[in-house]
Amino acid sequence: MNKEMNKVLVVEDNSDNLQLVTYALERAGYEVVGATTGEEAVLLVERVKPLFILMDIQLPGIDGIETTRQIRKSVAGRQVPIIAVTSYAMRGDQEKVLEAGCTAYFEKPIDPLTFVESVRKILAENR
Repeated sequence: MNKEMNKVLVVEDNSDNLQLVTYALERAGYEVVGATTGEEAVLLVERVKPLFILMDIQLPGIDGIETTRQIRKSVAGRQVPIIAVTSYAMRGDQEKVLEAGCTAYFEKPIDPLTFVESVRKILAENR
């Protein structure tokens, strides 16, 4: 797979979670670009042009919902799949995340053994 076509933006402020997701994705052949804040993610989208974005919802500064809205306003972010990965599992939260522009929703904790396959399934369903 072409490395340029294989970049993934992972927006996650918890370094352990970022490391775990990065490890799983890199083992599957993806090149991971990490962002620890929503503001950083918004800036990186134009430069990185990721294949897809994994978005934590609880972030310092602007949260993942607002980050998703801002990314959706950018040219590079209009079509890119954004998968929310969150422990934010209260009633109605999934709807809020999807209304903000996320393509799909994934609950933490993730299983690194099945995570990439689950992400690929979500991407295939949303093509």
